[in-house]
Amino acid sequence: MKPIVQISLDLTNIDEALDTAALAMRAGVDWLEAGTPLILAEGLHGVSKLREAFPDTPIVADLKTMDGGYLEAEMMAKAGATHVVVMARAHPETIKCVVSAGADFGVKVMGDNLGCPDMIAGARELEDLGCDYVIHHIGYDERRGIAAAGRRMPSPLDQLREVVDAVNIPVQAVGGLSLEEAIQCPQYGAPLVVLGAPLTIDAESFKTADGDLEASLRLICEAIHRQEVAEFS
Repeated sequence: MKPIVQISLDLTNIDEALDTAALAMRAGVDWLEAGTPLILAEGLHGVSKLREAFPDTPIVADLKTMDGGYLEAEMMAKAGATHVVVMARAHPETIKCVVSAGADFGVKVMGDNLGCPDMIAGARELEDLGCDYVIHHIGYDERRGIAAAGRRMPSPLDQLREVVDAVNIPVQAVGGLSLEEAIQCPQYGAPLVVLGAPLTIDAESFKTADGDLEASLRLICEAIHRQEVAEFS
């Protein structure tokens, strides 16, 4: 599988999200994500607007589903999402319901292992229950809380290769990665690379001379797309 670049539209205004998405698509991004903040602010309307503006682009709805799995997945599929997210910490029956809805409505299911006591076991369970992808995720609150306590902030890269080795489905790493770290994910065997929006461009590595955000993002997409995804045994 070739690397895929996904931009997470973690915005709270659909017009701003549409503008950012248009910029991202021009720069070479492959998938759009209706981030959780956007879904909370705009709901199904936000996903529908993204689908209307980008009729042929995969759209991930980051629902973080914990219950009511079939209905949530059905609603987002009908709004235009091609991928939905369910949490590994949900009851197994909820994950099965999301997978069932995915089959019925033609959407792929991404299982998120955020908060699992054993992240590797959580990833395996998501695959066993029928998810199409694993999101290996260190949460925002967890990272900030640990850092505030004076301890090293955890990174998805800490166990990424082990998660990749544990499953036979594509893996995505999320949570506090710098742009440089995100670009490295295919080298860990994880082909789905997420870039956050609002975007922070590293001034030394990817900021262009005139500060052109679109040109900077294009360089990032090119750096990801030209990689081969590493394989581990």
